[in-house]
Parts: sequence; structure tokens; C-alpha cells
Amino acid sequence: MFSDVTRDFLEKNGMGVLTTFRRNGGAQMSVVTCGLYQGTMAFTAEGHRAKVLNLKRNNRCSLLISQRDWWGYLVLEGEARILDNNTTRPEKLRLALRDIYKAAARKDHPDWEEYDEAMTRERRVGIIIVPQKTYGSVL
Repeated sequence: MFSDVTRDFLEKNGMGVLTTFRRNGGAQMSVVTCGLYQGTMAFTAEGHRAKVLNLKRNNRCSLLISQRDWWGYLVLEGEARILDNNTTRPEKLRLALRDIYKAAARKDHPDWEEYDEAMTRERRVGIIIVPQKTYGSVL
């Protein structure tokens, strides 16, 4: 899906700004920490957040991934796929949320049981970006 240069950039950088669209068509932006998951970028979010509600209504979105100094960036424009209790079996969702965490944090969680409990309590969902167009300063 991505060139070697793009993949290398995404593996090293996880600071993101997600743009979704409100009911009135206006843009809504959110800062997210994301990581390379199943060949594209993904992150988790609490299920009641505006970004998730916007994506459930209209899955069109853009995700800007930046280097810490903002001098290099990539934008993935496309659609979001939401992994939640309505779309994903419980065990598959639990493992996906763990994998997304590992990708975004670039490390294992120190207590997976605690992590799983927090994900359930916060009603977290996994959001996978399915890009249709990619552009930026590292291409």
C-alpha cells in the first residue's frame, strides 16, 4: 500500500491531527497518537467523543501525521473503519485494541489486564484509516 519511504516515516512518527466532519459540514480536528497497524495508521478513542460520532455519521476523514519538529508530514485522506462492539467480536476487539496500542506507543503496555479493563470502562474503539490519497513533504 505504501512506498518504503512512506512506511518508514509512518513507523517512526505517530503524532497526528485527525479531521472529521460535523453534521453541518464544518471540520472538527482532534490530536491523536497513532501507529502503523495492518498496513495503515490507526488509533483508539473513547466511543462517545465527537470524532467517533462524526465518523459514524460520515466516515470521510484526513489524518495528518507529523514529525515532532513539524518539518516532515504526511496526510492520509480517505475513510475510517471503526472497530467497536457492534462491528467486531469481543475477543477480536480486545486484541485489536492491544495491537493498536503497541503500534501507537511503540512498546508493550506494562499491565495488559489493566489496559483491557480501561478499554472496556472507557468504551474505547479502534479507528483504522483507509487512505485513498496520500501526500506530504516526505514523498
